[in-house]
Amino acid sequence: MNTSVSELPIGDFWYDLPDDRIARFPVSGRDSAKLLTYCGGNLGQDHFLNLSAYLSADTLLIGNETRVVQARFVFQKPGGAVIELFCLSPAQNGIDFQQAFATVSAVEWQCLVGNSKRWKEGALEEVVRLGETQVLLKAERIARQEGSSTIRFSWCPAHFSFSEIMEAAGQVPLPPYLNRPAVASDKTDYQTLFARFDGSVAAPTASLHFTDRVMKSLRQKGIDMSLLTLHVGAGTFKPVSSDKIGDHEMHAENMIVGKELIERLLHQSGSPVIPVGTTSMRALESLFWIGQMLEEAEKVPDVLHVAQWYPYQDRPSETISTEKALNNILDFMDQSGRDHIRASTSLMIAPGYTFRISTGLITNFHQPGSTLLLLVAALIGPKWKDAYNYALGHDFRFLSYGDSCLFLPQMTK
Repeated sequence: MNTSVSELPIGDFWYDLPDDRIARFPVSGRDSAKLLTYCGGNLGQDHFLNLSAYLSADTLLIGNETRVVQARFVFQKPGGAVIELFCLSPAQNGIDFQQAFATVSAVEWQCLVGNSKRWKEGALEEVVRLGETQVLLKAERIARQEGSSTIRFSWCPAHFSFSEIMEAAGQVPLPPYLNRPAVASDKTDYQTLFARFDGSVAAPTASLHFTDRVMKSLRQKGIDMSLLTLHVGAGTFKPVSSDKIGDHEMHAENMIVGKELIERLLHQSGSPVIPVGTTSMRALESLFWIGQMLEEAEKVPDVLHVAQWYPYQDRPSETISTEKALNNILDFMDQSGRDHIRASTSLMIAPGYTFRISTGLITNFHQPGSTLLLLVAALIGPKWKDAYNYALGHDFRFLSYGDSCLFLPQMTK
């Protein structure tokens, strides 16, 4: 493995973020948010509505059409103790997110358990209303793992789907750094214009600024957007607690990419490909490494997973071209009769990473010392400090409900 990457001290990616610079709520009018522009090394500011002015007509934007689910359940025990369950992923083998959401009667999930010490045994219960029907929801802890528990949810009447149960009983899983309870407006504010497929416990927040009039402006200039799905996990909020990047374990996230997008990327060769958000960037770059994996494998693996340090490994032969990697995925789809690819990724993008598909990034401002900030530093190098200092000095709003950035290491206009 490339030891120079793993030895990077996380302290080099820290900055002071005053609490009053964290946006607790979004601005009124999504596209009125401020836009920090970093184009070929030059810093400036505008409003997100004017995004198209900074992109060339041959640009392809890549958005994430995952939808945030109401993944937080709050139960109160008869003695008054409040127990919070945060759903992470389906716990039953062979069941994906969509199947788990469609399940009726009962389902098992891996969950974080808040106030766990006060829940020693027995089932948690809550009565919720779905339309005119009262539903008794139960939660039982059936196994414990390090850092999480397996929870069996069941409900009566049993004909409702777990998706319906979530909508009725769950709460919007706001990031912990907002330090406030969810309110009714978060149900819409914390969903993107592209939200389609249930599965995320955090919004791909770079997309929160997009509106119909932003999309109209992009289309008028000839700028296209394609969509993929990467379900954002709670690990996106996990701080880097180690001194060195190499000691941090990246979370795995599930992704789905259609054949049309793979073909579109092949036709985009030489033109800008700008992911909207770190989730889209991780998925895009993971595509390349899936193609490399298919090249190296003696037989097609049963599970397609990009390990955290896979791109940094020493290889017996040269890394293949992006075109070859994408064609390997198309061949895999053709041979297996699929029109999309499902995979998971724990890809770590940090300084020293070589980008294979992405040529820029639209994103929000990220927490100090986070893997998301490492990703930005991988793209624009030490200039990330200049960009963040500029934002702090020009009244930008930070984190999930904050303002936006456009990072273009090379000018595209």
